[in-house]
Amino acid sequence: MIERALVSVSDKAGLESLVDALGKLGAEIVASSGTAAKIREMGYGNVKEVSEYTGHPESPGGLLKTLHPKIHGGLLLDRDDPAHRRYMERHGIKPFDLVVVNLSPFEAAAGRGAGLREAAENIDIGGPTMIRAAAKAALLHDQVAVVVDPSQYGEVVEALGEDGSIGRALRRRLAVEAFRRTAEYDAAICVYLERRDG
Repeated sequence: MIERALVSVSDKAGLESLVDALGKLGAEIVASSGTAAKIREMGYGNVKEVSEYTGHPESPGGLLKTLHPKIHGGLLLDRDDPAHRRYMERHGIKPFDLVVVNLSPFEAAAGRGAGLREAAENIDIGGPTMIRAAAKAALLHDQVAVVVDPSQYGEVVEALGEDGSIGRALRRRLAVEAFRRTAEYDAAICVYLERRDG
């Protein structure tokens, strides 16, 4: 059962169907500030901003939003391991069952011929870190599902509608797609820099 989701998306297309499915489950959503505002606009009240959950404010310019132990501990730590569970309880870390992240639009910026500064400003750091942590947890503990593209929302919503959870086979496939997405993202950065400076 999905009890808590972590959501941080630059592309908010199609998000309403996913939020609606989470709402039917009574799931808590922890979201970055812009995403939380969008979710509230949809009428969903059970949403908390990342900074409210972590107790640490976003930095100027939004450079530090999700890079926090209460975020990554909630992804990586094994809630079935007694030592991990005690650590989580001691430090106020809550487990996440679902992570929905799509990345800052670096490829779009590079594609329109952005200069180095604009391109660098669109290099996402927190997003890939959350994606990789969630995908690793899906493989290690089989406890987290990670969604990286709005095109995946339909099958996730369908799975949630069946029994409120996401099965192992889908979690594993989503993890593979997550690692593929971060690899493509990093490759796009390398290609941009090589073409610019090569």
